[in-house]
Amino acid sequence: MFDEAEAREMASSIREFCEEDFEAVTRLWRAARELAFPDFQRKKGHTFAEDCDYFRNVILQNNDIWVAEADGRVAGFLAIAGDFVDQLFVHPDFQRRGVGRDLLDHAKHLSPEHLFLYTFQVNVNGRAFYEKNGFVAVRFGVSPAPESEPDVEYHWRGKDER
Repeated sequence: MFDEAEAREMASSIREFCEEDFEAVTRLWRAARELAFPDFQRKKGHTFAEDCDYFRNVILQNNDIWVAEADGRVAGFLAIAGDFVDQLFVHPDFQRRGVGRDLLDHAKHLSPEHLFLYTFQVNVNGRAFYEKNGFVAVRFGVSPAPESEPDVEYHWRGKDER
């Protein structure tokens, strides 16, 4: 475990996604999801090829993608459309090192008044992370098909917004 000072020293750099990032980002997306909600991943049983297709044809098409690098590797990514955080994942090797916070801070910079996102209710670590970073749960529901999983809608409001 890293202490706060060590984690800050290892902070990531954020840059725009480029095509050369595709495989590394898609692999970290899969590894992070398997760690965060393994039962869901097993139940859905998507292959890596299916993940690649979804990432290329849905996530890349509907979002601006930002990549976090740390220790010379792709460590995490943010997919954002306006004030909607569609995806924010950190590779398991880089979790609890400030990468997620750096990506979330970047999202707040891009949309300084408001952000919102959804996460699965079973994503206990993710929910704690968002709440620690100022997000408030506003609705508990069920995600649309094909997921159809219990989820939580979170909102963050910038300091100047009342």
